[in-house]
Amino acid sequence: MAWEAVPNPNQAAYDERLARLHTCVALKEPDRVPFLDPLENMFAYFDKGLTMADVLYDADKAKGAIRSFLTEFEPDMGHGISALLEGQGPMLEKAKCKMWRWAGMPGDEIPRDSIHQFNEYPLLYEDEFRELITSRGSFGMTKMLPRVWELLEPMKYFDFDAPFVMKPELNAFAFANPEVQEMIQELAALAGMWGTYWGDAAGFKTEVEHMGYPVPYDLFAMVPFDFYSDYLRGTMGASVDLYDEPEAVLEFVEQQTEIGVAAIKNNQWARPGNIGMVWMHKGMDGFLSDEHYEQFYWKPFMRIVDAILERGMIPYLFTEGKYNTRLKFLQQLPPGKCMVHFEHVDMAEAKKQLGDIACITGNFPSFLLENGTKQQVIDEAKRLLDTCAPGGGYMFAFDGGLYGGKRENVEALYATVREYGVY
Repeated sequence: MAWEAVPNPNQAAYDERLARLHTCVALKEPDRVPFLDPLENMFAYFDKGLTMADVLYDADKAKGAIRSFLTEFEPDMGHGISALLEGQGPMLEKAKCKMWRWAGMPGDEIPRDSIHQFNEYPLLYEDEFRELITSRGSFGMTKMLPRVWELLEPMKYFDFDAPFVMKPELNAFAFANPEVQEMIQELAALAGMWGTYWGDAAGFKTEVEHMGYPVPYDLFAMVPFDFYSDYLRGTMGASVDLYDEPEAVLEFVEQQTEIGVAAIKNNQWARPGNIGMVWMHKGMDGFLSDEHYEQFYWKPFMRIVDAILERGMIPYLFTEGKYNTRLKFLQQLPPGKCMVHFEHVDMAEAKKQLGDIACITGNFPSFLLENGTKQQVIDEAKRLLDTCAPGGGYMFAFDGGLYGGKRENVEALYATVREYGVY
């Protein structure tokens, strides 16, 4: 299905904001430094007296808060719902998700004003490497998915490697299992819930863009090694595997890279000139040696970047953790094509090493909005602007998301960037 443009009543404001983004990516100076609206914006909800539990179970409350935030603070991008699981509580409950803990879930396992928490545990056991590589589809359906979603536990009765043509009864018995039949009924109901949800999310994205705010996040991708470490083996297991099972890890990473590239190539909603976002979870300083980083992380990751570029999109590389020693790798990016977000880095050094290669962003400490004074917020914003804005190729953003803060501090920050960031 091709993307169809919808007439935008605020097209001029939309184009102006999007032009700032493109100018910065091209390493030039726009009229002023753009302020990126974080996808993870909890302040918008807290400011309206809402908890995360409220918005995870009522997407309309989330949408109302987002509208108010955009109207008041006027960032240079907008955002929709889904990044913080807004409205997804009922579906997560119905699927009986084991891997996440979310605000408002039965039993209130985490605080009601908390961002959702990832419960890391291995989905791939040490004696299953060969099974994963040689029978990935069957392994994923009958073992991996049931380990994440309790609703899918009856999938264990199937054997997708069975010779269907010769012996179809091998899985016919599984379909006749009462547990499987109940699962299918629940999945049908869940599919209807998700269909309604994503239709509503797409409609709200259009609404935000019609307010004059681009929502350019059309595509999301993962670094293949991050997928392996986050989901399959866990941080500790993946770290050991690099030494005990390096060939198996590399074989999986190469396989996952092919899958990731194909997914980017076949994405039906990606618009040229918009963003393909890649979170980089496990590439931080000290976690991998340079040798391991280059072989298992960087080279497969660059194939993902190339696939995004081939779609005519902007790779937005969201690094996590400290990234000072990785700057030398980022220098290999194609000039004037990418955005690199930093959580923790020496921004002066990042500007020095990447100033003629990639647009840099991030690094403003969001905790300062909650724990600092108004003057400290202003001073830190000006320091970042003085360091990074000259010559262009810079967009202002938080180290991560906007997780909270004193209202006077948030107001001061947005005003400072808007006024002090003029070229």
